[in-house]
Amino acid sequence: MRKFNYILALFISANLLISCQEEEPPLPDNLVQFEAQSMGFESQANEVTIKVRLSRASTAPVPLTITMQPSGIAYGTEFTTEPAATNNKLTLTIPAGGTEASFKVVKANGVLLDGDESIAFEISSSSQEVVVNGDAVVTLSFSEILSQGNTMELNGGGATYPNIVFVDLSANRQAAVPRTAWDLGFYTGSDFRVVLNNPTGAMAIALDKTDLTQVTAADTVALVAKLTLDAFSPEAMAYIDDVEGDLSKTAIAAISATEAENKVYIINRGTKGAAARRWKKVRIIRNGNNYKVQYANINGTGMQEASVSKDSKYNFRYLSFENGAVEVEPAKERWDIAWSAYTYKAGTIPYFYQDMVLLNNMGGAEVAKVQTSSVSYDAFNESNLSGLTYSSSRLAIGADWRFTTGTGAPNVYADRFYIVKDADGNIYKLKFSAMTTNGERGKPQIQYALVKKGA
Repeated sequence: MRKFNYILALFISANLLISCQEEEPPLPDNLVQFEAQSMGFESQANEVTIKVRLSRASTAPVPLTITMQPSGIAYGTEFTTEPAATNNKLTLTIPAGGTEASFKVVKANGVLLDGDESIAFEISSSSQEVVVNGDAVVTLSFSEILSQGNTMELNGGGATYPNIVFVDLSANRQAAVPRTAWDLGFYTGSDFRVVLNNPTGAMAIALDKTDLTQVTAADTVALVAKLTLDAFSPEAMAYIDDVEGDLSKTAIAAISATEAENKVYIINRGTKGAAARRWKKVRIIRNGNNYKVQYANINGTGMQEASVSKDSKYNFRYLSFENGAVEVEPAKERWDIAWSAYTYKAGTIPYFYQDMVLLNNMGGAEVAKVQTSSVSYDAFNESNLSGLTYSSSRLAIGADWRFTTGTGAPNVYADRFYIVKDADGNIYKLKFSAMTTNGERGKPQIQYALVKKGA
């Protein structure tokens, strides 16, 4: 009997141990917070969108109450909100499975303001599912701000990295745009250049034809094995745009002033991080100082046309084959860096990267790298600016901020940070503090601070 009891005790102890080992650790608090602590109106803007975000998706709807305190400006006559506020309170709901909700602040038509008006918004209550974080207050100024610094989780959309995220450091602003929202980008400078959707892995090849109606599926048979990133072929480098962003090396040749010289292109719209979409046959010609695009499905008989106008406030203007003209990049002075999936290269072949950081070099931004062996991020100040070497390469940061090989999970390098000079001469120190949020890739985190105000 004693032996039986001993064996029984061992059996119970073993099962208890296994149960403890199998018990999932508790999840960290699900924090609710504003995307930034200070925001401002752009000079020509009539409305601003303010976002409230969770640190992870909630299993249930999350109702929120936002309290506002206007200073020098009156609700109803000088500004309104969408949704409307009652007694200086508005309500939002983050849906189950979602991570954010937003509201708009809209200036009244014709109102004249001094620029020193502001509104403080506070998350005053939320459901028991979430915890209000320290960033529970945002102050909106009715003029442009110069951010002193911020921490930010970039809304890349998660593990399938569906978004491009444009970041304006001085405005504490990020803009997330689905990678599949566009197909072609049209350069707004003096040259006539057209870029493919690099973040989806798009590719293009010219035919020796200039009439879209004369192109059929027979013209694409030999291209199926060529026009794919999965071919892992050096030849494929000719079918993508230059990975460094050199506009003289785009897959689509410069659009000629001689209409007969503009060929039909077959475009594989890319499948990286996106469902396969129909290939298109496309011809682009000049339309005065603008562009005209003719396009159709490969076997399609109905040709569509679109006009794309240049606008010097932007680097590019964009076209979707489904939706026509679409907004993608902010104005060229309204972003500094962008996070995105990206078609780059591995040796002599195209290679698709999950998360790259692009510099707005065309908008005038520059970047320098600093190693923490020389000075730490926290200690870096204006006295450390002398002697830095700035780069205007589109990929000056690129993939240099993180590693994905070796032991352990992908992570950020802790031994480096970056100095970003924007188009206005403002200089920020920037570090990537995390590659994931709650273990989910596609939501990197950054920290930045103003080092020197532009002249």
